[in-house]
Amino acid sequence: MTAALSPLAPSEWWLVLLTAVLAATLSAGLIRMIRPVLLKHVLARPNARSSHKIPTPQGAGIAVILATLISAGLLLASRSGIHSDLPLTVFGATVFIATIGFADDIRPIPILPRLLLQALAVGALLAASPGEFRIIPALPFWLERGLLLLAGLWFINLVNFMDGLDWMTVAEIVPVTAAMTVLGLYGELPPSTAVIAAALCGAMIGFAPFNRPVATIFLGDVGSLPIGLLLGWCLLQLAFHQHVAAALLLPLYYLADATVTLLRRLVRGEPFWIAHRSHFYQRATDNGASVLQVVSGVFVLNLALGALAIVSIYTHSLATDALLLLSGAAAVAILLFRFSRKRA
Repeated sequence: MTAALSPLAPSEWWLVLLTAVLAATLSAGLIRMIRPVLLKHVLARPNARSSHKIPTPQGAGIAVILATLISAGLLLASRSGIHSDLPLTVFGATVFIATIGFADDIRPIPILPRLLLQALAVGALLAASPGEFRIIPALPFWLERGLLLLAGLWFINLVNFMDGLDWMTVAEIVPVTAAMTVLGLYGELPPSTAVIAAALCGAMIGFAPFNRPVATIFLGDVGSLPIGLLLGWCLLQLAFHQHVAAALLLPLYYLADATVTLLRRLVRGEPFWIAHRSHFYQRATDNGASVLQVVSGVFVLNLALGALAIVSIYTHSLATDALLLLSGAAAVAILLFRFSRKRA
C-alpha cells in the first residue's frame, strides 16, 4: 500500500502553474533557437508513414524535454516538501531515452538494440519504485514488475507510433497532463508527479504553435520517446495509488488506436515495425478528413476522458469505475469508427 497523500497548499498551486508557464516559454524559445540547425542537419523526409509532403526539420523534442526537465527541476530542487518524493532516476532515464531517440532520428537504430535500450530506461524507473508500490498485490512481485516493464515498452513506442500527424501529440498530451496536474494539486498524485505533468503540459503548449498544421517542425523520436516515458511514469503513479481506472481512461484513445492497429497488422502477417499509414487517425485523413478535424476530435475526446478519470477517483466505487471505463471505451470506439469511414 502507498502512503496517503495531502492536497498541495494554495501557495504551492501557484508554483506548479508557474512551472507550466516557464516550461512553455522555454520550449518556444529553445525551438526558435535550434530550428535553423535542425533544418540543415535533421530533416524528416516523406515516407510511407508520413502525412507531410515536403522535408521538414525534426528534433523539437530536444526543446520540449529540456524545458520540461529544467522547469520541473527548478521547482523540485527549491521546495524540499515537493522534492522529497522525487525518484531522481526519472530525469536520468528521460535524458537516456531522449539520447537514443536523437541517435535514431539521425540514423535509424535496428529494432532489437532499440528495444533493449528502452527496456533499460523502463527497468531503471521500476527498480527505483518502492517495493510496497503495488497495483495487484495478489500477483507475485516479479510478475507484476515484468508485466509493467512490457507495458512501459509498449507505451513508449505507441506514443512514438501515434506521433504521425500535426498537432496529434499536442491533442493527446496537453489534456492528459493537465488532468494529472489537477489531480496532483488535490492530493491524488505525488507532488513531484504533478510538477512533472505540469511542466510537460507547458512544454507541449510551447511547442504547439510550431507544429500547427502545416507544421514547420516535428518532435522527432528525441521527443516522442521520452514524452512516452514521462507520461507512462505519471500514469504509473496513478495506478500505484490505486487509481487504475483513471490511469486507463486518460490515455485510452492512444491505447486503443495503437493496440487495435498492431493486432490487425499481426493478424494480417504484416511487419508491424515497418512504417505504415494504417492507424485510425491516418486513415481518417486518407478518407477525406482534414488534419484539424482529426486532432480536434482527439482533443475533445481526451477532455471527456479526463473528466471521466477525475470522476472515477472521487466516486470510490468499483461498479462506477466499470461503468466509466465502458463509457470511455464507447466514446473511443465511436471516434475510431468515424475515422475509419470514408467521407462523402
